[in-house]
Amino acid sequence: MIDVQRLAVLREVARRGSFNQAAAALHCTASAVSQQIAALERGLGAPVVERSTRGVTLTGAGRVLVEAADAIAAELADTEQRITRLTAARTTLTVATFASGGRRLLPGALAGFVAEHPEVELTIVEAEPEDSLPAVREGRADLALAYHLDGPPPARAGDRSGLDWTPLVEDPLLVVLPRRHPLGHRPVLHLAELADQRWILGCRKSAGQLARFGALAGVDLRISCTATDYEFAQSLVRSGIGIALIPQIALADHPDLISRPLAEPAPRRHLGLALSRRRRTPRAHLAEALAARLTTEARLP
Repeated sequence: MIDVQRLAVLREVARRGSFNQAAAALHCTASAVSQQIAALERGLGAPVVERSTRGVTLTGAGRVLVEAADAIAAELADTEQRITRLTAARTTLTVATFASGGRRLLPGALAGFVAEHPEVELTIVEAEPEDSLPAVREGRADLALAYHLDGPPPARAGDRSGLDWTPLVEDPLLVVLPRRHPLGHRPVLHLAELADQRWILGCRKSAGQLARFGALAGVDLRISCTATDYEFAQSLVRSGIGIALIPQIALADHPDLISRPLAEPAPRRHLGLALSRRRRTPRAHLAEALAARLTTEARLP
């Protein structure tokens, strides 16, 4: 069997052209280099170098061995780099998002981000704003895609929230009806004319919001079902159970359903991004890069 270490010595001799210079590069004596080459020749049964007063040159067998040594060295260097990448601590980025917003905005933003930062280990956590915003504030998440309903945003400049809030887009809540519903031909609906309808809600939070807007319209709306999934709520509409209040970004594309806006004042969600104000970690620039992509994605039709 050919000794790989002796191949490395032969490779250095071929590069330097002499035993003395090869010995200096290998930090050993010329005698040690000569002994390694002699042992290689004995094991091979053929000379690998020709010695002369002008130095050493490779024989045909020596040239074949040096080509093999070059290939082995390149393979070992590549293997070392791959192992280094595997064992090195990977940069991680944790993103918290609510389900419907993540489904609409994250895929496009993440596609470009992952292509630009393949070394980053991404963790996506599904969480509502009451959980995702504290996660960013406490450092358990680097970025939150969140929303708020009525009232001020969850963070303002100079407040003590510890967060920076970037508004993205307004997400109106629309009325979803069966396509053959008697009011389906109307371009805009009023809550007052829907007072006798059975309502299906895809989120518990929208129950309070709908009740407030119903009170403004002077009606007491009937809630037949409060679900935690917008697709489930819309499937109940298809079954004829009632009508639903669904955020625009969560609308299902189904031939048996239609959606209509409510007359103003109408309920809506305000989507935005939350970043920690204490952005001193190595991951901060990555969170900001992803936030920029999400901002661009929110502007797309």
